[in-house]
Amino acid sequence: MPHFSRRKFLALSTVSTGSLLLYQCARHPHPISSSSPVGSSTAIASQDGLLDVSLAATRGTVTVGGRAIELMSYNGQIPGPRLEAYPGDTVGLRLNNQLGEATNLHFHGLHVSPSGHADNIFLDIPDGETFTYEFTIPEDHPGGTFYYHPHRHGLVGRQVFAGLGGIFVVRGALDQIPEIQAAKEIFVFLKDIDSSNPLGQAHPMQAMLGREGDLVTVNGQQTPSFTLEAGGLLRLRLVNASAARFYRLSLDDHPMYLIATDGGAIAAPQELPELLLAPGERAEVLVKGDRPGGTYRLVNLPYDRGSMGMMGRGGMGQGRMGQGGMVGMGRGPMGQSPADSPQTLATLTYASESASVPLPQQLIPVIALPEPQQTREFRLHHGMAPGQRMVFLINNRAYHHDRIDTQVTLNTTEDWDLVNTDSMGHPFHVHTNPFQVIHQNGQTEAY
Repeated sequence: MPHFSRRKFLALSTVSTGSLLLYQCARHPHPISSSSPVGSSTAIASQDGLLDVSLAATRGTVTVGGRAIELMSYNGQIPGPRLEAYPGDTVGLRLNNQLGEATNLHFHGLHVSPSGHADNIFLDIPDGETFTYEFTIPEDHPGGTFYYHPHRHGLVGRQVFAGLGGIFVVRGALDQIPEIQAAKEIFVFLKDIDSSNPLGQAHPMQAMLGREGDLVTVNGQQTPSFTLEAGGLLRLRLVNASAARFYRLSLDDHPMYLIATDGGAIAAPQELPELLLAPGERAEVLVKGDRPGGTYRLVNLPYDRGSMGMMGRGGMGQGRMGQGGMVGMGRGPMGQSPADSPQTLATLTYASESASVPLPQQLIPVIALPEPQQTREFRLHHGMAPGQRMVFLINNRAYHHDRIDTQVTLNTTEDWDLVNTDSMGHPFHVHTNPFQVIHQNGQTEAY
């Protein structure tokens, strides 16, 4: 069974004085080389310490992948507007709900309050109403690529699948490293859509298996083209905004150099032949322009994320590991089988030659968390719950918003042991609080 051992969890992280100074310096950055996402989405940046945003969540016709499809979107765009801020900024975001059903917002990955008018997933914003989110990004917040999307319990999977989501960037110390500043920055928002059932209506079993669409888009387009200068560096900021699809990414004849994950920058670039992104996951990679001129493909390699086989793992086949992470466990008669061949997501074409830019040798130090004061085990699986149909369970209990299962103590470190006993892969993240992965299936993590 997939076994993530020694996931250390920090209830409220702190940073060293040196790191804090880096973040404060990044508060007033030099310009960086950046490009807007390929597609129609806009970018909204903070001004004078305030990120002031109005979002309308609507249902209507949106052009994606060259097709006019009825979807849900923010401000009529897929992805929604890219939001950019700095540590210490205040965010004021007005969400107007025009979906015909309740919704709310989750600021996926941000270390801000999970209550009140901040990252409160328990809020219920009825159709026709406007709610104002207000919070301050901490001065010591790490820079990174984050992700906003709806999180109204019972509706989140369908609303995300129907198109709602956007990128939230916090600029930080990583952006100030000279080689990173010299790199061309491109945002890659990965989103699949079902052209025959775009609003994601599904019977319970389909919803449990996870919705996957036939139309796979990058920044709302099919197979867009990006450019890279010969000798230069390309910084790809990748967001898996799909509700259930995993992306196993590879770039023709180019290794990718991982520089940041969900929690922000890592200590040094890690060379990867491919990169696995689960739903909601983000990563940043550098690509060196050191190949012969021409056009290269960014592809999604075949991947089996598994199924809800009723016989359990013993009857559904054994798990397997692929480069870059866990691969789904078997497939059942109702499972969604992977594509048989690589799928082209975008193309990369060499442009004019530029001055050679080396890879950075060091990024941002990652301070290991202290020894844990508490160890817990969480077993991920599915089954029947009293009064409910088949549901996902953690330690044999289905989620209920009025019940608290685990209480942690502020400013302590915990060791969380995650065990997946299911026949399908499960992403995992903790709202508000970052964590460090120490071991996976008994193997020490490389970074």
